Amino acid sequence: MLYYFFTYLNEHYHISGARLFTYISFRAALAIILSLVISMIYGKKIIDFLQRKQIGENIRELGLAGENQKKGTPTMGGLIIHGAILIPTLLLARLDNVYIVLMIITTIWLGLIGFVDDYIKVFKKDKKGLAGTFKVIGQIGLGIIVGATLYFNQYVYVKEEIPVTTVAKYNPKDVSAVKDHQGETHYMVSQRNLITTIPFLKNHEVDYEEFLGYFNSDWKKYSWLIFIPIVIFIITAVSNGANLTDGIDGLATGTSAIIGATLLVFAYVSGNIIFADYLNIMYIPNSGELAIFIAAFIGACVGFLWYNAYPAQVFMGDTGSLALGGIIATLAFAVRKELLIPLMCGIFLVENLSVMIQVAYFKYTKRKYGEGRRVFLMSPLHHHYQKLGMHESKIVSRFWIIGILLAILSIVTLKVR
Repeated sequence: MLYYFFTYLNEHYHISGARLFTYISFRAALAIILSLVISMIYGKKIIDFLQRKQIGENIRELGLAGENQKKGTPTMGGLIIHGAILIPTLLLARLDNVYIVLMIITTIWLGLIGFVDDYIKVFKKDKKGLAGTFKVIGQIGLGIIVGATLYFNQYVYVKEEIPVTTVAKYNPKDVSAVKDHQGETHYMVSQRNLITTIPFLKNHEVDYEEFLGYFNSDWKKYSWLIFIPIVIFIITAVSNGANLTDGIDGLATGTSAIIGATLLVFAYVSGNIIFADYLNIMYIPNSGELAIFIAAFIGACVGFLWYNAYPAQVFMGDTGSLALGGIIATLAFAVRKELLIPLMCGIFLVENLSVMIQVAYFKYTKRKYGEGRRVFLMSPLHHHYQKLGMHESKIVSRFWIIGILLAILSIVTLKVR
């Protein structure tokens, strides 16, 4: 909203300083500051409200050290994260941008699913919460919206460099010229395709359409039948991964902030034609605006971490964790980096896999030997280390360090291929 107000002042009244709001970097800086203020100052008021209403966590008896001290800790703190993301985004981002609209929908959509789950647990005293079937249906619904928007929306496209000798073959409206840091002019043409990035390979781009086109060139128009299910699968997997990771104080929040910082780099360079040309990566028009949303996302996570770090004064609940994972997955698709998710979101992946391995091995050994056996002392993986006697603050710190290393490796893929 403020973007339009200050743009109007700049264009009609030439007010000094109003032009600052046209710069993505300035608005992103404001977004992270505002989200920090909201999550840290107003977050405390929300925590006090949750305590007065006795909206506390019901802890399962898992035999873990310190679990009794967590009983009654306010939950549903994900509301703090949502407010700290949405308010700066609505104030500072361009609301006519397709990517911003998509991220707002993602945040609210998964936030509502998580809220219903927490509401059932807290107020209905049902520890199971919302049935898993309904959660999955909600995640599938969001995946369809995200996939269909990225596939069919006319404002979702990339620009690819073309030789100067072929410029005349294209519609002049689709061709743009840009000068690199050495002053050399490059020509780029708009392409509406499903091209994405493959990390660490020299030919680092692949088009989803080629999967069907390999069998029959006429099948390319049905590539959405491949793309949308992939979007659904990844959003569901990352969302559940974040939910599983939110088992000890500060783990999911800090990990999400680290991943958010990585995505901020990707969004900013992919949405800037100069940086995209310099790094020889695909230029994605309009995606730079995502920097404002991601900055608010990082600020919200860091501000919430103030209260969620050990010993936690509040838990985010499914209201927050489901949304964090879904936001990260949707952002990865928006900047065409979804194939980097196993690396970038390695913590979420390992937590997911630990549960799958534990359950599969238990069922297998029960059928074969008559009794179930376990690979880990407990899953998800962070509980395994707790069972080994490691303090949860040390577990969180080490997971963060691994997350930072994975983030650095992800950013390195911009040049290493």
